[in-house]
Amino acid sequence: MIDLTKIRYRAIVIDDNNVQYNISEFIQDLGWEENKNEISVRLSFTAKNNDTAKGKLSSIIKPGCRIGIYVTDGNTLDDEAASGVVVDWNPNLSNTTDDLKCICYDDLYQLQKSQDNKYYASGTGTQSIITGLFDEYGIRYNGYSGPNISHGKLKYGSSYVSDIVLNTLEDAKKNGAGKYIVRTVKGITDVIPIGSNNNIFVFTDEVTISVSHSISTSDMVTRVRVFGQADDDGKSSVEATLNGDMRFGIRQRIYTRGSDETTDAANKSAQDILAENREAKTTITVQSPDVPVIRKGDLVYLMAGVSKGYYLVIGIRHDCDSGSMTMDLELSDGPASANGGYSVGDIVYFKGGTHFMSSYPDAKGYSNARPGKAKITIKNGRGKAHPWHLIHTDNESNVYGWVDDGTFE
Repeated sequence: MIDLTKIRYRAIVIDDNNVQYNISEFIQDLGWEENKNEISVRLSFTAKNNDTAKGKLSSIIKPGCRIGIYVTDGNTLDDEAASGVVVDWNPNLSNTTDDLKCICYDDLYQLQKSQDNKYYASGTGTQSIITGLFDEYGIRYNGYSGPNISHGKLKYGSSYVSDIVLNTLEDAKKNGAGKYIVRTVKGITDVIPIGSNNNIFVFTDEVTISVSHSISTSDMVTRVRVFGQADDDGKSSVEATLNGDMRFGIRQRIYTRGSDETTDAANKSAQDILAENREAKTTITVQSPDVPVIRKGDLVYLMAGVSKGYYLVIGIRHDCDSGSMTMDLELSDGPASANGGYSVGDIVYFKGGTHFMSSYPDAKGYSNARPGKAKITIKNGRGKAHPWHLIHTDNESNVYGWVDDGTFE
């Protein structure tokens, strides 16, 4: 078991000649973070730009050098916590100080800063898309643990490569593959299920420094209207109106059906918009003593303030100087649901659409099932034509039958 009271950090730089130097004695303001909308780990530090046997520290640490942060508790833990190459290099000399400030990112930064045009024909698999991008941009990986479904036609124009990866994983999730995260560990990248950490840390009032819990309805969507293509006069007509939770009034989004898009496909996209934005956003920020092994995408269990239950880490910042960390969390159903696994008895949100009389491929379907909460009553196995049987739990939805993968969350 990790002894958090004895955590110590060291910083290592690898110079142009592949020689390693321990620069821990020069470092302050050392930390690393994983932010919500980024796939790359960000490291930062300020170093005293002192003279060394090799000259000033700034002559050893240069743009492109690799920096590693290592952590030990003097017992069971002694490992790399984060690493990256120097991207921003900024020596500062004044009458009283001579410092070097650096910001570093891991290899996935290349995907965040690169744009590309990509077209993937219908039937292309998730693994082929993502590993193909890794190969093209020199991202090291050893195997692939992510989803691998057949996608419909995907087209990305002038898109950042990191967005292509994330949007492809999001499309896989919508088609029943579960939720995944891209993560680099010790220079090797993989795509893994969120919440797949073996050790789930528990945070109570006694071990947290602060907990901030807020709920906002400002980004909710309660209605989506689907518009068709505009005519020669620029007018377009409403083809469908999908209503969600109207208790908070009308918060409307517009979806315009593409010229080569079917009505059913447009309605499904509108249902996805409604499903993804149907609820008030709960934001929880927890500050606690640092647990350096916790990463973005991990599950934690919170019993502090007014919060109790499983939460997913969607952003995290580790501060080595203070020995503390700050986590941004969102509510989770727990280990099973986080891995895309659902069980009989789970209450889910049905996105709306077709429900079928049986799970057989030729079953008769009815396309008027409204979105809303439902209970899984039968689980017929992945790979079946319509593997899940749902029964609505209130009057918001009327689903009562067999449904496909990806139609609920």
